[in-house]
Amino acid sequence: MDSIEQRTISKISWRLLPLLMVSYFIAYLDRVNLGFAGASMSKDLGFSATVFGNAAGIFFIAYFLFEVPSNLALERFGARRWIARIMLSWGVLSMAQAWVGGATSFNVVRFLLGIAEAGFFPGVIFYLTLWFPAAYRARIVGWFMFAVPISTVIGSPISGYILNMDGFGGMRGWQWLFILEAIPAIVLTFVVLFYLPDRPKDAKWLTAEEAGWLQSRIDAERVHRESIHSISWKQALLNWKVISLGIVYMGITVPLYGLSFFLPQIIKGFGGLGNVEIGFINAFPYLVGSIAMVLWSRWSDARRERKLFLLIPLACIFFGLVAAAQISSPVPKMAAVTVAAVGIFSALPVFWTVPTALLSGVAAAAGIAWINSIGNLGGYIGPTIFGVLKDRMGNDFYAVLFLAALSVVAIGLVLVVGHDKRAELGAEGARA
Repeated sequence: MDSIEQRTISKISWRLLPLLMVSYFIAYLDRVNLGFAGASMSKDLGFSATVFGNAAGIFFIAYFLFEVPSNLALERFGARRWIARIMLSWGVLSMAQAWVGGATSFNVVRFLLGIAEAGFFPGVIFYLTLWFPAAYRARIVGWFMFAVPISTVIGSPISGYILNMDGFGGMRGWQWLFILEAIPAIVLTFVVLFYLPDRPKDAKWLTAEEAGWLQSRIDAERVHRESIHSISWKQALLNWKVISLGIVYMGITVPLYGLSFFLPQIIKGFGGLGNVEIGFINAFPYLVGSIAMVLWSRWSDARRERKLFLLIPLACIFFGLVAAAQISSPVPKMAAVTVAAVGIFSALPVFWTVPTALLSGVAAAAGIAWINSIGNLGGYIGPTIFGVLKDRMGNDFYAVLFLAALSVVAIGLVLVVGHDKRAELGAEGARA
């Protein structure tokens, strides 16, 4: 590797990734802490699994509607200001969940929270394409998305301890959970606003030589991609490959959010476990998944292979969930869930190398947001259908099988869509 390349990539990795990882850690923790609040919150407010699942999922309806406009705004106004705006609004609304009094207010706050957070994740994925060449994308997205499983690994025990504050200050434990875990998002708003540069030319910590090398490399890759796939942002929204990739992403997010919202309740059903014990057990599949995510994404970059490295994790999701659905014994059931978690988290960073090789510029901002919008409908579909099936069947067997079925659809679409290596790797010869 050229010394300037090594030096520049190292600098931007250390400067940008820690802040982005912490921000996503807080975002995801605020998104899934509902799973821990669920049992006591539902009991206090009289929610059935169907009502709770619908409220958990309605967040993603708003997310779906506002993702593309939010990402276009980020491209126009810059990542620094727009991401700071997102974090402030989601922190305030996440905290507001502590004061809902019934199904109506719960649904309203969850919908507003979806509007507030829309654009954060696809915005960061787009932002990373402005800073990192294609050859580094899987591992960089892997490190960024490392925050997803780690938010559960760290957040699960913490959430368990916070729930034990029940009665403190005259408030329930689930209320303290929403309040305390929202504060970091509000604080980070100001860190992002004063620390995050929009583009390489704004990074005063890069030398002129480093900024010039990076921008010329990014520009060369963009020109190369556009010579193969040149579409407008409106065309991107109607492109069959983009829509198919959104459905593939749904095949990952449906199992992810289904487990995120209901796994703590499944573990509670094992019996005889306190909040903290449930937190630690819930964290285990995510801990193993986080390790797999980093190693798998690095291997994908090293092999310059995406399609196979996406198909194998999708198969793990399917077989892990099918096994979990049929097992009732706690230890084997959690082992099967862990296999599925390894598949989910290994698939995520590799998946996002595919659309970033297909799209550039404003089309990338819109297309990435559109894929994320479609995929995150899984955040509505997963908890909602899971809750309905669990209520009607009296157990989680068919609910878990439903999560597994979407991964089969994703496998079929990956085989059809494939991955154009020319667009991602052909630009290697265009290095500055």
